[in-house]
Amino acid sequence: MSTLPATAEVSPLRSAGAEGLGLSRAAGLAAIVAVLGLSTIFSTVSALWNLWTTDALKSIGMFIPLVSFVLVLRAWRSLGWEMKGSWWGLVVLVVTAAVVHIRDQAVLVFVFSPKWSVYVPPHSLVAFAYGAGVVLLFGGTRLFRASLFPLVLLWFVNPIPHIFNVFVDLPLQRASAHVARAFAIALGQPLSPDQLRLMFTPEFGMFIAPGCNGIRGAVTMGFIALIAGYVYRFRWYAHAAVVAGAVLLGYVFNFARLCILVLYYLVALRIPSLRSKAEMGDYVIGACLFLLGTFLLFYVVRRLSESPGQIKPPALTLLHSDGGVAGRSFYLRFFGMLALVLFSCYGVARAYVSTHMGSAAAQRRADENAPGQFPERIGSYTLARTWNENLFTGPLIYHWAEYAPADGGAHVSIGVSPVMGSHDTLICHSARGEDPIWRDQLSMPTANGAVGFSGSFFNDGATQSLEATTICNSGSCGEYSSDRTHFGFVYSKPTSQSLLSRETQRPIPILLKVETIDTTLPVDVARQQLTTALRSFLGSVDLDGLTKPYRQ
Repeated sequence: MSTLPATAEVSPLRSAGAEGLGLSRAAGLAAIVAVLGLSTIFSTVSALWNLWTTDALKSIGMFIPLVSFVLVLRAWRSLGWEMKGSWWGLVVLVVTAAVVHIRDQAVLVFVFSPKWSVYVPPHSLVAFAYGAGVVLLFGGTRLFRASLFPLVLLWFVNPIPHIFNVFVDLPLQRASAHVARAFAIALGQPLSPDQLRLMFTPEFGMFIAPGCNGIRGAVTMGFIALIAGYVYRFRWYAHAAVVAGAVLLGYVFNFARLCILVLYYLVALRIPSLRSKAEMGDYVIGACLFLLGTFLLFYVVRRLSESPGQIKPPALTLLHSDGGVAGRSFYLRFFGMLALVLFSCYGVARAYVSTHMGSAAAQRRADENAPGQFPERIGSYTLARTWNENLFTGPLIYHWAEYAPADGGAHVSIGVSPVMGSHDTLICHSARGEDPIWRDQLSMPTANGAVGFSGSFFNDGATQSLEATTICNSGSCGEYSSDRTHFGFVYSKPTSQSLLSRETQRPIPILLKVETIDTTLPVDVARQQLTTALRSFLGSVDLDGLTKPYRQ
């Protein structure tokens, strides 16, 4: 009979696990440092948070990173917390952080068409690159392949790109509104002359034009179907059918909401107390329909999950093992990532202190509410008026000043944007449905030498206007447009000082605008006259001195 102690029968693997860091704990540390590592792309995180919290249509995007994070951990666990990472992951992270830093100091816009412009790199690409880099760094190529779906899901941190609104959402919502109008007319209820309101009485009616409710519900249903199909391992054709069906179901229920709301208003005609509750009634009807649609979707998902023909066979996975230990290479990669995180956190903390604390921050906040600092005279031009342009949520967009020439010619307006950072005004025009008639590169003489501007010409039926934009950073200014027929680049050239300096200077966009109310002038003639007026004004403008107070 053996007299060996019980401890002699413990496996070598379990014994080694007691002496080192277990794989599950190593994965936990990697997850923590991955979250802290978001400081390397802090401007993207900040922009996305602002997008999610100010745009109700895109608020669902805030759940995408969390879902992706959980699904990556799920895939990693199925591989037994495998720690076969690659240093290429750290390379991807460093390159991503560097590109984001360059984007923060410059303008780089890829213009596909007047209605479709994309900042380079887009936030979706940054999120994907960061997630892919972390996965490669700690889990390696096997984990990257296993978690490809949750990584691709990060592309939807901006769940509703502008191009989707233009070519998919608006046509479907117009169809819903058209059918709802026809339904109201069939019930004998007349529409207002603009065909946008259904008036039951002179003071009681409903807005029946396309709204945002359809796309919000449709996108939510689509993401639920997309994630559920991945979790239940649907075959690709079943997965695609469920997602498409869920999106269409959202639009169908939006149409049903409009029609039921028409019936609600008819009932409210006979029960006056319901009239003041019409808005809440709309919310209740929409919520009930969305809940019903969700139940239908999960019923379909459940039935498909019980059908062997629609489910992919289980992938071969390793046994879950918490007894292994992380090797020396993990510690090297972990501390490499930690060094990058600490470097980025220092920069973020320094920028936060500069922005939100101290006398400089207090002065900046005061400047946002005060008129811009513009000289009384610029050459032969005299300051006529100043004003501020703000977003509806409060933040300052531009300090504006309007200058009048001594000869009574066209007035020139100049705007300085000290808060919003680098951006291109074409996207703002596109959001309002305004497309430029002409767009090209302009080189204009200023008091400090020639400066490159990106020029655009607009005609809104009431005025013809020429706009010229540039960006100033560390004493130099310039914005450029590539020659193009249908697409091209709009970009600026940041200096090495602005890219490498540790001083927290920000790029300052400048927008100049000159217009005429004579819409009978041919476009080429009007553009030539306005360009001449703008050139005359800029010849005396010191852009460096104009933007210097706002750079810190």
